[in-house]
Amino acid sequence: MPAKRPPIPLSRERIIEAALDIADTQGLRRLTMRRLGEALQVEAMAIYHHLPGGKEALLDALAQHVTTVSVDPSGLPDWREIARAWCRAGRQALLAHPGVLSLAMTKPPRGSAAAAIGEQVRQLADAGLREPAAAVRTLRSYVFGSVAVELQQTGWADPKAQPVMPEPDGEAAFERGLTALLTGLERFAET
Repeated sequence: MPAKRPPIPLSRERIIEAALDIADTQGLRRLTMRRLGEALQVEAMAIYHHLPGGKEALLDALAQHVTTVSVDPSGLPDWREIARAWCRAGRQALLAHPGVLSLAMTKPPRGSAAAAIGEQVRQLADAGLREPAAAVRTLRSYVFGSVAVELQQTGWADPKAQPVMPEPDGEAAFERGLTALLTGLERFAET
């Protein structure tokens, strides 16, 4: 008889990954502490040791995890390309976890997510963009909205729904919109 493997230790990271899996495959409404405990093969109360704030702390952690992105600006020629890199990274992170998009859109940035936004503002300022904080708010709004529309058109949340519009290439549509937005930001920065 093979030896029984010891259980994988519970950690905040493991909890977040399991919660993301539930939200992405079953939907955010199905994410309960009991279901999460079952997925982790622990009693639900064990989760509270790593997330003392319970379900609300878990939801905050999920939003923070999905909205914390980073970009290395070295090698990027100007603020436009830095902004483009941040937007692409944000889009990829959100598309990777569609189950928590609504959290990402509604939870205020905290911790590492707030630090990432601050870093984006700093990088754009260092690259010469005037009013980088306003630009970052605009860019984030575009990314969140674009991803929401892209997911809506895929039918991810409701596979039975009929798409209202033909499904375009999400990445191409994103890039077209991003180019238009960056052009507008450039004109605004010149005034």
